[in-house]
Amino acid sequence: MENSQKLVAGQISIRTIRQWYLPILGLLCIVILALSFRVYNLTDLPVFVDEAIYIRWAQIMRAEPTLRFLPLSDGKQPLFMWIVIPFLKLLSDPLFAGRLVSVFAGIGTLLGVFTFTYILFASKRTSLIAALIYAIAPYTVFFDRLALVDSLLSFFGIWTFIFSILSARYLRLDMAMFAGFALGGALLTKSPSLFFALLLPVSLLIVDWPKKKTSVIITIGKLFVLWLVTWGIGYGMQNIMRLGPGFSNLFSRNLDYVHPITQPLVSPFDPLMPHTDRAIEWLLALGPWPLIILIVLALLVNIRRFPRRLLLLSAWGILPILIQAEYAKVFTARYIYFSLPILIVLATSAFLVLEYPTKIKYLMRYKKLMVKLAPLVLTLYCLHATLVSFTLVNSPEAAPLPRSERSGYLEDWTAGGGIRETAEILKDIHRDNPGIPIVVGTEGYFGTLPDGLQIYLEKMPNVTVIGIGIDLHIVPQSLLDSYAAGNKTFLVINSSRLKMQEPYEQFGLKTLYSYQKPMRPVDAEKYKENGPFDTLYLFELQ
Repeated sequence: MENSQKLVAGQISIRTIRQWYLPILGLLCIVILALSFRVYNLTDLPVFVDEAIYIRWAQIMRAEPTLRFLPLSDGKQPLFMWIVIPFLKLLSDPLFAGRLVSVFAGIGTLLGVFTFTYILFASKRTSLIAALIYAIAPYTVFFDRLALVDSLLSFFGIWTFIFSILSARYLRLDMAMFAGFALGGALLTKSPSLFFALLLPVSLLIVDWPKKKTSVIITIGKLFVLWLVTWGIGYGMQNIMRLGPGFSNLFSRNLDYVHPITQPLVSPFDPLMPHTDRAIEWLLALGPWPLIILIVLALLVNIRRFPRRLLLLSAWGILPILIQAEYAKVFTARYIYFSLPILIVLATSAFLVLEYPTKIKYLMRYKKLMVKLAPLVLTLYCLHATLVSFTLVNSPEAAPLPRSERSGYLEDWTAGGGIRETAEILKDIHRDNPGIPIVVGTEGYFGTLPDGLQIYLEKMPNVTVIGIGIDLHIVPQSLLDSYAAGNKTFLVINSSRLKMQEPYEQFGLKTLYSYQKPMRPVDAEKYKENGPFDTLYLFELQ
């Protein structure tokens, strides 16, 4: 009896291997492709303002254990910074270390997209297509290469949904617990994780409901208990932050970022319509645009065969975008990034019509159309996505980034172009002048400068970086006092914040280095004060 059981188990294992070795091999190739897009030239894009803040926090938290909840002081969750800390110990480049966390989170999301697609539709081919779409999409390539919390949030989001579906479908407590752990990770990462908690009950759409009313009531009761378990674990993990000071800051600044709950009553279509238009623009530019075609086709061809699954994907993928478009005061591409994996699964479901036999007349017509159209759309997608992603990796300045993203990450004061080079010059000066204190004044007090400079100068004991404000018309007194005290004194500032008239030597400033950021669009009226491009200056007081 025991031998027969082993024989059956062996046959099942061999059958499983035969069924899965090609999909697993294909998935491995897609993962390697995704890694190559995400790791190559990882630090070529200049450090962004929020990256500088997060990495600097991680450095401080690593150096001082009592400050492990430092991000709460600014109303931010600390999990991303906690994860960055061990990478800072292993890698010498702080920007590479921070961005590598997002790379790994992106690969975890890719695996989640594959798993989620297979759980919903039981199609290996469609799951591989979904993973490929995620791997090469410029949207995912761009944000998985930045030391921002959004890739990590997306990772926890997709796995929260996966485990909640498994929990609802099989009424399993262990899956509900795993969903709770993923939800807890999301709640420790960023506030929009609230969407994952609120949309958890949508998983009931995946339930195979029994026919008897009493059994339906029992099933609903079990589902509610499982949701309570998920919510309990998730919010229990969130309450870890109560161990640090500043927990209340998570909620005290809500109105700085979102409109009041009554916004739809005051102005229901503003900012909903302009923000929605902007979201579509991001998807067209970075999705890229064939993804929109696939989403429309998916809804057309699958609405009768998979109505509940499409409703579930639409609720989880589209509702958060619309809600944020209605309530967000500031709306950028990364704010909807966590919805993209769900939209990719929705788009990829268009290919299911190629696999399932059907006698429904309108589906038969669409199947004939899709047999011809699907390979074309997928080919267009792959060509466009690969070209744009390759440009992002090799020459970010030439990539077709949306206007708001290009200005923030490449052109304006939020972009840290020239900061690494400035830090290297200061390191050389530090080595050439041992024992002499160095004081560096930077524009602002928080953000791209001085944090962007400090992440590279962390191990320079005689170098002090201080913020001195913005819109400088004269050299600040604090820097003049430092120079008078015999310190080597420097000023690092963007030309848009420098209101002194050239030549700068008349103010006692010697230009050691300047970095011209990418050109802005020609708009003389808008840039008549700051010029067509911003420049980062390193001055020495003399």
